[in-house]
Amino acid sequence: MDGVSRETMARLEGYEDLIRRWNPRINLVAPSSLPHLRQRHIEDCLQITQHIAPSGGLWADLGSGGGLPGLVIAIVNADQDTRFLLVESDQRKSVFLRTVIRELGLKNASVKTARIEEIDPLNAAYISARALAPLPRLMPYLQRHLAPDGQAWLMKGQQWQSELAEAGQNWRFNVNAHPSSTQDGAAILEISRISYV
Repeated sequence: MDGVSRETMARLEGYEDLIRRWNPRINLVAPSSLPHLRQRHIEDCLQITQHIAPSGGLWADLGSGGGLPGLVIAIVNADQDTRFLLVESDQRKSVFLRTVIRELGLKNASVKTARIEEIDPLNAAYISARALAPLPRLMPYLQRHLAPDGQAWLMKGQQWQSELAEAGQNWRFNVNAHPSSTQDGAAILEISRISYV
């Protein structure tokens, strides 16, 4: 994990430790991926921070689960003025997220336990999501919660091109695809200017 400060590194290690301790009880990540937690999950999510340094405003992480990628990005940007809201409907996962925020002393992050479609529009400057839903199902969430000039950062697997094609049947949007450096064929999609056709 090149280029991260000692304090950031310590927080990321603390976060890893909490995932390992909680995972047997609430399945935050697939148990088979635990031996490769840093590379498969933490470093995977750190890729977003190589493409964007948020400057103020609200960053909403939708369907946050165990905090990937939202908590990772919040840790890296702990000394910035961007606020991170982790939206998670599962009560137990929300308790985990709040525990991480408290134990790591993250002043820039908070948790909302609710379904994405039931909360008031967030007008977020940035939105992130990983392993939440196929792109066509994500688009209404993005339109609802993204500010008009906002950016969505979506971590997508090897089917991302077919998801883009399907979403493009009903939606107009700008997209930049950044190839994943941790998974062959995967991509981080940078999406903006969303409108329903």
